[in-house]
Amino acid sequence: MKKIYLLLILQLLLLYGGFSQQLTLKKGTIMEDLMVNDSVPETFSLYLPTTFHTDKKWPLLMVFDLDGREKQALSMFLQAAEKEGYILAAPSVSDTVSLSSNMVSTGKTIERIVNLLPVHPGLIYTAGANSAARFSNLVPIFIKEIRGTISIGSTIANTELLNVKQPFHFVGIVGKNNFEYPMMLSVEKILDRFKFPNQILLHEKDGAWPDPEYLEKSMQLFTLGAMAKGVVPKDTAYIENAYSDDLQKVQGLMQQRKFLLAEQYLGEMTSIFGAHKNLDSLRNVLKDLRKDKLYRAMRRGENNAFLKESLLKEDYQYYMEEDVLSHNFNNLGWWNYQAQELNKFKSGTDIYEKQMGNRLYGFVNALAEDNINIELSEPIIDEDALAFLYMLKTVIEPENFEYYLNIISLSSKNEDFGTALFYLEEALKKGFKDKEKLYNLEDTALFRITPEFNKLVTKYLNEARYDIIEE
Repeated sequence: MKKIYLLLILQLLLLYGGFSQQLTLKKGTIMEDLMVNDSVPETFSLYLPTTFHTDKKWPLLMVFDLDGREKQALSMFLQAAEKEGYILAAPSVSDTVSLSSNMVSTGKTIERIVNLLPVHPGLIYTAGANSAARFSNLVPIFIKEIRGTISIGSTIANTELLNVKQPFHFVGIVGKNNFEYPMMLSVEKILDRFKFPNQILLHEKDGAWPDPEYLEKSMQLFTLGAMAKGVVPKDTAYIENAYSDDLQKVQGLMQQRKFLLAEQYLGEMTSIFGAHKNLDSLRNVLKDLRKDKLYRAMRRGENNAFLKESLLKEDYQYYMEEDVLSHNFNNLGWWNYQAQELNKFKSGTDIYEKQMGNRLYGFVNALAEDNINIELSEPIIDEDALAFLYMLKTVIEPENFEYYLNIISLSSKNEDFGTALFYLEEALKKGFKDKEKLYNLEDTALFRITPEFNKLVTKYLNEARYDIIEE
């Protein structure tokens, strides 16, 4: 075993010839800060499964994170990579640089890995969650060597860029509480029309990241798709095991009376296994399910929620745009009412309205954050618009103290100490206790020496830094 391991290292060192950096690659561990080349400071992280050896070609999954958390992103895929036999890599990309720069960096990283390791050229894929998912599903559009993408919690960034002559395999993973869920279903229809192989995997968790089994399934779908196209030889045992596991999952969903999830999963099964076996019996199960009275009642309930959701989203988009442009602080009361209504949906007993409430809550949050980012990117920042958006965020996310602090800083900068005091007390009432962060808050030097500020700090945090001098 030691000889084999040493041989692997020597082979990889030879393949990596021309670099001044001495490189030792290890199996079963995430290797960080590997240099793409000597001339530029670009790096990437890499994971080789414990079964890795150099006498076969391996599939490669490029995992993206735009916030500098490549290791954490890779770690989410380790179990799936071990089970399905994938090399994982994560280039250092960031949302602070241009799309073109990130794309060039990704291309260079892929080229280096392909030159370094025995990667199958027809089995190179991408993956990401949320904003990184939007980037990951752009990569196959610009880099033709990419054969598919796993898009977690986010739909395709721009369907107008899709090229019917350059299809790629799209696997979307989304929760029913995620505001991207209805959009993911819409994109599925576009991909079907363009004849892009695609599957949508649904889960019921609140966060973007699903359970590891969904990531394993995504890689399995890529492998089954590659077998269907003849990119790799068909493995009958692999196909039958995958089909059997999927049948068990559908049976479990049916037993739990989760008929909408079962119907969705059956539909995806027909799309991936149709090239491998006769599916007449499966299609009959799907046909019978769609005739079931309870299933049809569930479908009506979800469709009614979709309709209500689309109308409310239109209202939210319209009023947010108008309020930001007109600095309509008076409409914060309307937004507060909407937040209360969303909370009613979220805590209600109707499962479809409950999911709708969670999706709309996420949608308004994302819409506000997008508008904040737009305002901050302008050469001249509209501080009134920014103040409105910060105030709106305290309505939508009353426990997120970051936006209270943003208002305090912005108001103090403009010597609007009344507004700063109001939001300081609101934050303190809700449990804000980080005195160090408060005293280091930008543009608040004058505000911090006022008697009113120090009275509030003394009242809620026991002691202020400055004495209160009464005249």
